[in-house]
Amino acid sequence: MIEISAGTAAAGPPAARPPRIWEIDFLRGLAIILMVCYHLLFDLGEFVGIERFLGWSTDLSTTAWKIAQNFFAILFVLLSGTSGTLSRSNIRRGLRLLAVSLAVSVATYIFDPASAVYFGILQCLAVSMLIYGAAFEKAGAAACAAWGGLVIGLAAALPVLKRALAVRFDWLLPFGIPSPTFSAFDYFPLIPWFGVFLVGAALGKTAYVSRRSLLPWRMPRTFVNFAGRHSLLIYIAHQPVIMGVLYLLGLNR
Repeated sequence: MIEISAGTAAAGPPAARPPRIWEIDFLRGLAIILMVCYHLLFDLGEFVGIERFLGWSTDLSTTAWKIAQNFFAILFVLLSGTSGTLSRSNIRRGLRLLAVSLAVSVATYIFDPASAVYFGILQCLAVSMLIYGAAFEKAGAAACAAWGGLVIGLAAALPVLKRALAVRFDWLLPFGIPSPTFSAFDYFPLIPWFGVFLVGAALGKTAYVSRRSLLPWRMPRTFVNFAGRHSLLIYIAHQPVIMGVLYLLGLNR
């Protein structure tokens, strides 16, 4: 490569950034929209007492809803891992997201200590970005997939480990080992979710090594893609917006 010194009169145009990958934005937008809809149904059932909304049940304890919730979450975390391979600095992104996630925890604790977020999806993603940036950014796809599979596999051993350790404190809750009394609406421990993140990184290191869309044609921009590009803002804002609307309408129980 030929470098141009600072004293050179003419400099070439700055390198253009690669275009956004349409399908990643779309799938991430789909995941965040479905997650918002899920939380809307939860809020309507929990705080308003509505049993059905637009034909959908607000009883989210059913097996079908649990499967749907895990699907949304897996898709979102998987794509976050894939996006990590396209990021210029996962450490910077992780630190920024960690600060935001801690602010969310403080806000939820002030609003309702019983439903405070202690290690939710934002904390999980922030720590995953930091670990990935520090230890896996230069690793190959096979190593990321292998470590991801190992972390996911460790989840099967957690019930036995919990019984053996008989933990009575919550200092290990980031690893999926909370105390028996711990409960949370938004809880995403690193085991197994960091494994899902690493599997997404392995996908990024193989399918998106060229940093370009896999689609052979140019797709139109959609609202779903817009949501995918601004998923963090939507995730942070959607619950306060929903609760604010319910409060203004006087529907809160």
